[in-house]
Amino acid sequence: MGEEGGGRSCGITRELQKLKQQAMEYYQENDVPRRLEELLNSTFYLQPADVYGHLANYFSKLAKPPTICRVVGKSILDGLGLPALQVEIFCIIQNFSKHICSVEIAADFEVLENALPELVEAEDAERDMAVNMAVQWINEAITEELQGMIPTKQAEVDQVLRTFFANKVQEDKEQKELEKTIEESTAPPPPPVTPPLAPPPPPKKKGPKSGRKDSLVEKPIPPAEPPEAILCGSMAIGAVSLAIAKTNATLDNIPLYLNMALLKHNQEQPSMMTLPLLMGSLISCGKSSPGKLNLMKEVICIPHPGLSTKQGVEMLLEIQKQISKAMEPLPPPKAEAKKGHDSTKRGQPLITGKMSHLGCLTINYDTIEQPLLLIQGACANLGLELGVNLHLAINCAGHELMDYSRGKYEVIVGTYKTTTEMVDLYVDLINKYPFIIALIDPFRKEDTELWENLYTALGSKCYIITGSASKSISKLLENQITSIPKCHGLILRHTNQTTMSDMVEITNLTDSKRLIVILGTTEGESSDDSLVDLAVGLGVRFVKLGGPSRGERVTKYNRLLNIEEELVQNGTWGANEEHIFCPFIEDAEMSLDPATVSSKLLLPQESIFPTEVVQDSTNT
Repeated sequence: MGEEGGGRSCGITRELQKLKQQAMEYYQENDVPRRLEELLNSTFYLQPADVYGHLANYFSKLAKPPTICRVVGKSILDGLGLPALQVEIFCIIQNFSKHICSVEIAADFEVLENALPELVEAEDAERDMAVNMAVQWINEAITEELQGMIPTKQAEVDQVLRTFFANKVQEDKEQKELEKTIEESTAPPPPPVTPPLAPPPPPKKKGPKSGRKDSLVEKPIPPAEPPEAILCGSMAIGAVSLAIAKTNATLDNIPLYLNMALLKHNQEQPSMMTLPLLMGSLISCGKSSPGKLNLMKEVICIPHPGLSTKQGVEMLLEIQKQISKAMEPLPPPKAEAKKGHDSTKRGQPLITGKMSHLGCLTINYDTIEQPLLLIQGACANLGLELGVNLHLAINCAGHELMDYSRGKYEVIVGTYKTTTEMVDLYVDLINKYPFIIALIDPFRKEDTELWENLYTALGSKCYIITGSASKSISKLLENQITSIPKCHGLILRHTNQTTMSDMVEITNLTDSKRLIVILGTTEGESSDDSLVDLAVGLGVRFVKLGGPSRGERVTKYNRLLNIEEELVQNGTWGANEEHIFCPFIEDAEMSLDPATVSSKLLLPQESIFPTEVVQDSTNT
């Protein structure tokens, strides 16, 4: 018994010595003894009040960088109660899985108002399919692809996402080709073609009648281009990329806009940051409005560049209040008892307004002048002057105005304009109302000749901007922005497969071509405010947020105000430049003549609104 017990004790001793040896090698391999000695010595000399907090901070700096362990996709509802996508990022931090952040992105579909029920149902089904497919991609394949990657390496993550998407595009292409082959093989053979009968001889043409002039033949309009193909589920790529950028900012304890600025400037933090100018929608009188006017889908307020964002938002809110007051119904007139009075006689139609999904009032106006006179009156009541304290932009939504059966634009119900007349209409509008400094989508994208004519006529005093007439960011990058109509700038939207690396690349490209960039919201919006951070970090000229009336849009206004406050406090707030109208595309390589530029500046008079915030921030 004694010998057996002694043998077991010797075996245990040898195992313990072996374990000690392994432990010593493990700790030495990871440099633990030296680190502990340094830490204990420094702790004794520093003698911090929170000893264990000091130890924790020291060891946290030595920990491995966080790695992605899980990406979760969920279907949620946007501000209109429609399906949207939410992405959550989980990382391994100091051996534990932690939830880092989440983002929400709305499906990129046009919001149909007053449309046929079957069209609405078809689009709802397509939207549901897009969101559900994106959720499936994220929870099954993308989370496996990104597992173990370091979220701070945005370019590497985006490249993985691009490769994944390219494979999905190829799979979709092969699937469609296979379906086409099967369909052709099972289809019945076409009937034999019988040769057509010889056409009858043409009748003799009669000569023109005397005294009658030949009518001018209107040039036929180019047919509408097919819509750009969007792969179902592609919104997963853009949403995950944005979530990774937000994760990076969260882990580095910096705001998202600063993280985007670092990406854009090769990890060099800019000394000054300029906030984008606000574009806030005031009223809507477009195709879906109850009135006859179709031309003005949005009438947009642009506060003067010399005002702070806070002052601009306050101005916008006050104008909106004045417009709402003008929409309040007047009390009914008292009945007159005069003999022969016709009490059934109809007066002027009541002007009413309802809140649209764009965050502004939709008003039933019948003429082009009415909305502009309404805003002029609202500004006059506040002591503001259009063209001095603020300017206007018009989103014309030209693609919605074309009547293809007539080949004309229907600017007002029953009023059709030829292509030539449309150019004249816009020229007359800007000459009559010079405080309008931007026209968004004045024509369809196919009418390139009209864009050139309008640019030639108004390019020196009004921004010509492409929105829906532009391409997706992927296509713009593919063709280096050569397939858009002639314009001063374009509206970009972060949608579908657009990654953060794409956003940086496209803004660098537009900067090189001196194109104005407006970062805009989609029509259906979520409560996520990341769009504002992207606009600030990427240094775009304008941010288009819709009106300040719906919760999902107000959150973005609040985020813009918070960023301005942060920049002022940090002393990194930069002043905006005046509006400049000059050729941006063809003459991008040429230096600007200072005399020419100064003649095209919209210089303000003395501002009626106070500018204390701007002056204080400048002094700091």
